[in-house]
Amino acid sequence: MLKKHLRISIILSGTLTLIVGIAYPLLVTGIAQVFFPFQADGSLIVSNGQAVGSALIGQSFTNPEYFFGRPSATSPSYNAGASAGSNLGPLNPAYLRSVRDRMRALQLADSGNRASVPVDLVTASGSGLDPHISVAAALYQVPRVARLRDVPEDSLRALVNAHRPGRQMGFLGEERVNVLMLNLALDGVRTGPEDR
Repeated sequence: MLKKHLRISIILSGTLTLIVGIAYPLLVTGIAQVFFPFQADGSLIVSNGQAVGSALIGQSFTNPEYFFGRPSATSPSYNAGASAGSNLGPLNPAYLRSVRDRMRALQLADSGNRASVPVDLVTASGSGLDPHISVAAALYQVPRVARLRDVPEDSLRALVNAHRPGRQMGFLGEERVNVLMLNLALDGVRTGPEDR
């Protein structure tokens, strides 16, 4: 009797392992590769034949000639393995200090900019990996990037507006700009007096 139950248990375990552990993952992976290959492969952005990042995970841009992304609680870089918020409340002294430090860094990068700093340029997202900034945050940075790249501000505003995908399904969320995509497009903008 014990041998019979043991044999049934081994057969069921083996069958379920084959179905749930091998067949099902292969089926789901195959369907994803056929119908959603970009997403299934990590939503990788390729430039000049090389993967430069993911459309879903932010990157740290520190060169003032580029648009800065949203700060990450996983600093110093966007570490997907450490995805999390800081869990510091809005009145926590450490949180307030980090926001003030970020404000100071933005002001140092563009001391002539007297506009109000958009909140998403000084506060991290819940995941710490947000690849987007608000349209206001992108437009706030236009004067600095234009000055450092010797490009007309109107050209950069047009570039920002060209990278506004709109709200999800036309009504969900806020309009946003993917910083990696914007910076890749920025590298394609020529500089110099001939562009003016």
